[in-house]
Amino acid sequence: MVVCGDDGLAHRLAAELRGVYGEQVTLVVPASERSVRPPVVVRARAASALLDRVVTAAAGLTGNGGGGGNSGTAPAAEPPGGVRLMEAAEPNEAALAEAGVERAHALALVYDDDETNIRAALTARRLNPRLRLVLRLYNRRLGQHIEELLDQAAALASGEGAGGPADGSGFDASTTVLSDADTAAPALAATALTGTSKVLQTGGLLLRAVERPPSGAGTSADPGLATLALLSPTDSAGPGGDQGPTLLPDAAAVRDGGGRATVVLEQVSYAGPSLPDGRGVMPWFASLFSRRLRWSLAGMVGCVLALAVALWLVTGIHPLRAFYLTLLDLFAIDDPAIGESVGRQILQLLSGLAGLLLLPVLLAAVLEALGTFRTASSLRKPPRGLGGHVVLLGLGKIGTRVLTRLRELNIPVVCVESDPEARGLATARRLRVPVVLGDVTQEGVLEAAKIHRAHALLAVTSADTTNLEAVLYARAVRPDLRVVLRLYDDDFATAVYRTLRAAHPRASTRSRSVSHLAAPAFAGAMMGRQILGAFPVERRVLLFAAVDVGGHPQLEGRTVGEAFRAGSWRVLAREESGDAPGLAWDLPDTYVLQAADRVVLAATRRGLAELLGRRGRERAGT
Repeated sequence: MVVCGDDGLAHRLAAELRGVYGEQVTLVVPASERSVRPPVVVRARAASALLDRVVTAAAGLTGNGGGGGNSGTAPAAEPPGGVRLMEAAEPNEAALAEAGVERAHALALVYDDDETNIRAALTARRLNPRLRLVLRLYNRRLGQHIEELLDQAAALASGEGAGGPADGSGFDASTTVLSDADTAAPALAATALTGTSKVLQTGGLLLRAVERPPSGAGTSADPGLATLALLSPTDSAGPGGDQGPTLLPDAAAVRDGGGRATVVLEQVSYAGPSLPDGRGVMPWFASLFSRRLRWSLAGMVGCVLALAVALWLVTGIHPLRAFYLTLLDLFAIDDPAIGESVGRQILQLLSGLAGLLLLPVLLAAVLEALGTFRTASSLRKPPRGLGGHVVLLGLGKIGTRVLTRLRELNIPVVCVESDPEARGLATARRLRVPVVLGDVTQEGVLEAAKIHRAHALLAVTSADTTNLEAVLYARAVRPDLRVVLRLYDDDFATAVYRTLRAAHPRASTRSRSVSHLAAPAFAGAMMGRQILGAFPVERRVLLFAAVDVGGHPQLEGRTVGEAFRAGSWRVLAREESGDAPGLAWDLPDTYVLQAADRVVLAATRRGLAELLGRRGRERAGT
């Protein structure tokens, strides 16, 4: 495996491939990046050494792949070696050749620049048409075209169908385009839902991982579509608080774990709170005039109607004539009511007074409408009385994707951004999301975003210290505020999470590393599988993949119940073909998986590596 990149995702991906899948990895980074994230590479090398010792000790033994969470037996065919680190200023032809692209099974290009990844992918496809490519591109539309182009080039060069098997190792020459922002955004945005739910949206399918409180021992609750995990004990301050979750437990573990909360998978259509953007019967009217001006106009209309009714009652004339005369008096174009009754004269005076009051209201309406047209491209300010919203800090790559996902879920958002040229401001303007421009570390910025009435705070700027400072200040304002902060370094994220959890045990705190969330999907794509997404469960990750049953002895010819392996993988649904393609989620445990079936399964990272990895298939064949 060859990984080329210039930030933490490359190092995390190399560690993932080596430590979880047991692959030999060549990591290509610029010279200045060699020391940027040394702990990740050091951990990868430590994991490699540990795997080698485990393999040596387990020689001649047959692994069962059991165990919960992300633990399990290392592949028996694991060769010695680790992560080979190589420096290159750019991924040109010479650098790719030196990295061994001609002999590699897969290449991941995860530079932060889309153009660099595309240029290197075209070069790599020419050097090795049978190479599986995984690209990191922020531009999704361009990524679709590049994916089709590179697949077509591979098909023409190899004489096989695009994406077909390239060699006998089970790897293919297809191209997968991923975005770390798209991969991490659902996990980051999910914390804005009711409770601590997590959401995965794939092809119109919306899944939610719901955290349910503990049930009584020996009792069972509704498992939804599937029970994904048993969470850590609720007493986080106690000695068992860091025990960690149990992923993909069996029925006995769920039944006996009555004192632990569970994560249950549900298929739902989320209906969020109404967006406070003035949408109603006449949205154009709400966009032209402010709320205060609309109330003023409504009051003037009510006053005119009241005067017309009073004139009708006093004089006894027809109601339409009374309304007409009231308007004439209002605009001061009628003759004075000399010789008329006292009531008529009083009403005429009141109508004239109302006309004087109407003049500034009409002038304000005209000026405000003209100002609205002139500032149609300006950013909205948080409306008065806003509450129950999500405060989103940062509108970069990650923040923009998170904002889009929150609005798709109909959740009200207020954004805070310090850079007036940030890429996400155009998205916020298009979605009519209120934005506060200012440095979040300065006093008054979070107050302007109504943090004291917010439902949650998502700090996803690119600076760890900024995110941490914003969260600490927000907690000082609202100790019970739900906070999620993006931290670059995983060790730092763990330390911050534990400290905030201990300081505020009753508040919901989540720390997320984007590279930590995105690396499993990139690693899975390099192994030649269609990864649908991932759910973070505390500090671990569950992967969801679509897998062809044919060729996998652990699935083919077995019932759904027999194919389930606790702590490793679980079949959730089967893809249906025909006139109404979709997913069948009500598979009974007695259903026999056929070779032609394509199933959706949930798996731990190590379980997926064992089930579908190259060495896992070789070992299963023996």
